[in-house]
Amino acid sequence: MRSFRSEPILWIHVAGLATLPILLIMCLLFLSIGKPLLPVWMELCLVGAIGVLPLLWMQLRRPFYIFAILGVALKPENLTEQQRKILCLINTKLNRVLSLVAAILLIGVLWQLYQMAPQVINIGSFLPQWRSLGLLLAALSFLASNLFLQIPVSVARILVTNDTEFAAIEPLSLEKIKQDFTILGVRVNQILPQQTVKVETEE
Repeated sequence: MRSFRSEPILWIHVAGLATLPILLIMCLLFLSIGKPLLPVWMELCLVGAIGVLPLLWMQLRRPFYIFAILGVALKPENLTEQQRKILCLINTKLNRVLSLVAAILLIGVLWQLYQMAPQVINIGSFLPQWRSLGLLLAALSFLASNLFLQIPVSVARILVTNDTEFAAIEPLSLEKIKQDFTILGVRVNQILPQQTVKVETEE
């Protein structure tokens, strides 16, 4: 039986972390648009609330179903026993704590971006200088940043699980998966090509 760490979807989600710097730069650029209309704390609360609260609430209540990418999700009934064990490691108290820590970290980053925004005004001068539009786009960029941090953090927790602990996990039932996870996207029978493992022996 192949290791649970060789599950391709895990590494796809980890690779998504590479988009985080790009999304944060976009957020910085949009924060530089226009002149502030509201007090600093109100603008930060607006961007932070839109960017953090929906995903944090999801991760704390019904975590993201990781067997989904690019708007498509693998039907829960098509999951292997190993994949259902992997989901057990997502819906844990430790993962909720990690989600909270990641959200707090990003709020700190948002504060730093807001402080840096006046320094990049010239870079964003080609954009319409409507502050309301800038705040909305900044909030959406920050929301995407949060998504591409929260999911890799959850997956990292899986990858550091030792084999003995993983072997002792009871696979989640189909009913629990549908009840406990947020499944986003069109449900399909297969997302990635199935892997075949060939064992060669030397004579």
